[in-house]
Order: sequence, then structure tokens, then C-alpha cells
Amino acid sequence: MMRRYCLVVVLCLVSSTQADINNKYFPESFQFGAAGAAYQIEGAWNEDGKGESIWDHFLHYNNPTSKVADGTNGDVACDSYHKWQEDVDNLKKLGVRIYRLSISWTRILPDGTPYRVNQEGVDYYLNLFKALKQNGIEPLVTLYHWDLPQHLSDFGGFLNPQLADYFAAYARICFENFGPYVKYWMTINEPQTTCGSGYSLGAHAPGYTLIDGGMYQCAYVSLLAHARAWHVYNDEFRAQQGGKVALGLVCGLSIPLDPNNPKDQEAAERNHLMGCASYGNPVYVGNWPQVMIDRIAAKSKEGNYPFSRLPQFTQEEIDLINGTSDFLAVNYYSSALVQYLDDFVGFPPNNLFDLNVLAFANQSWPQAASIWLTSYPEGLRIILNRLNKDYNPGEIIITENGWSDTGELDDQGRITYIQAHLSAILDSILEDGINVTGYTVWSLMDSFEWSTGYTEPFGLIKVDFNDPQRTRTWKSSAKYYQNVIATRCLLDQCQ
Repeated sequence: MMRRYCLVVVLCLVSSTQADINNKYFPESFQFGAAGAAYQIEGAWNEDGKGESIWDHFLHYNNPTSKVADGTNGDVACDSYHKWQEDVDNLKKLGVRIYRLSISWTRILPDGTPYRVNQEGVDYYLNLFKALKQNGIEPLVTLYHWDLPQHLSDFGGFLNPQLADYFAAYARICFENFGPYVKYWMTINEPQTTCGSGYSLGAHAPGYTLIDGGMYQCAYVSLLAHARAWHVYNDEFRAQQGGKVALGLVCGLSIPLDPNNPKDQEAAERNHLMGCASYGNPVYVGNWPQVMIDRIAAKSKEGNYPFSRLPQFTQEEIDLINGTSDFLAVNYYSSALVQYLDDFVGFPPNNLFDLNVLAFANQSWPQAASIWLTSYPEGLRIILNRLNKDYNPGEIIITENGWSDTGELDDQGRITYIQAHLSAILDSILEDGINVTGYTVWSLMDSFEWSTGYTEPFGLIKVDFNDPQRTRTWKSSAKYYQNVIATRCLLDQCQ
């Protein structure tokens, strides 16, 4: 069959068609799954001893309509805190083997500190994990999916290096209580987004607009926190529990606008190294990418800074972070064309001018409801090859991949997106020999999508947010995915 695939980063701008879909079977060992996150689905924001998170605070003490497209919040969301058994039933009916979810830090430790453990919160997750295991579903648990305790945010959050100590203490409590039921852990989901949207652009909680260096300080602290948690597991729990721990990356393919233009090639590489690799390299290689170190130092000097705005790791910190991954967890949604820009002169230093590229989607790529999301499944196969080559992680799990629309039940666009991206994954397994062992679609059901609220649903299952019962209804994509899981085939017939 015809496959359009590029082993090097060049323009391959055709969309996948049915003829491009891999007609082979997925290996029996491959684990299909679905995903969600605590603040986005649980609700019960102040019940049973739960403390206040930064998203609770961000949307309760600001005008929600200025922060969220529809002026909503996650106070009730999908009400999964009360309806978790129905969620488990739906997962079982889908046939998934893994469910990626997150723990609400403030449901376990109400103020984020280890001083008081909230047993009701512990019991909630214990009951959920036990039920998943009883139904043959492996929980893949994220310790931090953007809902920092407000108490810890009040003294700096991810700008304060001491947060790494608090995160390690929180991780230890989770490992102690849930480790017998959890074999896959992610420490922090998409620190790129936490740091960029929360500490630089101000679009996400805690809403800081520290564009000159907040993102870099947040990245530095996030990597320290991840590493501290990994070492806690490695030193204290691995021998008994036998699990795996990873940092959750988000990576897209950076494609030079003109593949024959050395400047566009350099810009695309810089976009990758100062994006995905800014977190991947410290974990898998050691230290920030060199282009990131050099460029931010030079830009800082131009702005009369006597120091680089990028925090420098000590050798002890480099050694602490390097090697802290037992598998590679990566979220992939789309890719970008990247064009070289001449350096700006005379502007105050900030992270946008540090990177200084123009990145955008090709107009031929299908567009989702979310302005940032287009479909380019070929990019997933190429970036998997890049990550496998650069990092040699041993095992890769796609921990998020999904499509937003306007909420229709017959969601053919989502089916097309999932099918094409799973085909790219299967190509990477069967033809490229990459050990991709699992896939968790974003998301199991419609949920609170941060700054867009409930206006751009991603779910396989529709949730009626106007109904106090939060009624769940399967979409066409859920039925398609159920069949894929049952047959391990993306088409009506495989060989």
C-alpha cells in the first residue's frame, strides 16, 4: 500500500486518506486506553476535605468570563468524584487496558504539605484504582496535571525551587498508598504548558505574565521536582512495587517551511530544541540543549542582563535529573511549519524573542474546533522516530492524542483523526521497529478544557453539562474505538 512518510524533516503536506491506513493488526501486547485529568472531570472541588487548588482560586477570585471562553469552571465538571463507577463501567465496555488519570494534589494533601493527609481523598483513589484493576484496566497515574495547591502557589509555586521538596513529599505519600495498584506513573504532565501558559502568558492558572523569564524558572523547578520524585520511587519503592516513572512531554513535529532553505531548517531545529527537547534533553541527555543555553544567554546580554535569564543547572543537578525516566510518555496533537525570522533588535528580552521563529499550520491540514489543533498524523510517526533516535527510551507510550469539535454525537472528524494517528503509530511499530506499547486517547469523555471551558469537547463520550446528573452518551467515535480495541484492526478487515 502507499504510505507517505519522511525519514528526514521535509515537507510532506498531504492528508491521510483511507488508502494510507495501515491494514495490519496491532500486536497483542499493545495497550489501548483513554485519558482524563482530575480538575477537568472530578468536580467536588471543596468536598470531603479537599483543599483549594490554583484553578479553584484562579476562577473563583477572578471574573471567569475573562479567563474562560464560556465563563465556566471545574467545580462540578463531569462529577466523576461521585460517578466514578459509571466511568469505570464505560472504560470496561470500551475494552481498554489502560486508563490515564491524575490525582488531585489537594484531595490528598489539602494545603499541599505533608502535615495532614486527607484519608477521604486517599480512599477515593484507592476505590477507583481497585475497581480499575478488578476490571482488567491498568491505571496510568499522573501526579500533577496543572492543579497546584494554592497554599504552595502563594509562596512561589513553580518559581520556588523548594517546591521540588514538597512535590517529592507528595509523591512519596502517593507511592506509599497507591503503589500496589499502580505500575505506570507520570510525574508532571506537559510542564511546557504549565510554564508557558501559567507563568509567561497568563492564560492558565496561576495567571502570571512573567514573559521575560518566568517560563524558564518554572522549567528549572519542574525538572528538579520530577527528578526528586523519580528518585524517591527508585530508592524507596521500585524494588517492592516494580513500577515505572516518567515525565510527561508534549511534542509536535517542526517542519521547515522551505526544506531547501538552511535558515528555515535551522529555525525548525531550534523550535524543536527549545520546545520538546528543552524538557527531554535534561532527562535523557543531561542539561538544556546547547542552542537554548547559548541563545538565551546572548539575548539576555543584549538586554543588559549581567546573567542569563535561563537558570543554569549545577553539575549535581544535571546528574540528579539525567536518566530519570523508565519510559517515554509523550502527548502529540499536531505539527507546525516553521519559518526563520531575523532577530528582533531593541525589544525587551522575553521568551518569544528568544525563540524567534514563525510557526503555523499548513492550510491543507484539517482544522479542529480548537484554533491550535490541526491534523497531521504523518508528523507523529516522524517525531516518534526522532525521539527514539535521540533518547533511546526503550518504551514509548502516547499519553494524549485527540480531536476537538462542537459536540456532535456523530463525530466523524474524531474517528478520522484517531484512525490516522493510530495508523501512524502502527507504522512506527511494524515498519520502524519502535517499541510503542500504548495509546491513551484524549479524552474518555467531554470535560473542562481550561481556557475554552466546555466549548471545544474532546470526548469519546458526550457529557450533558446542563443535566445535574451529567448524563453520559456514547458518540460514534466511542463505538469505532471499541471495535478497534476488540479487533485490533483500524479497518473493516485486516491481514
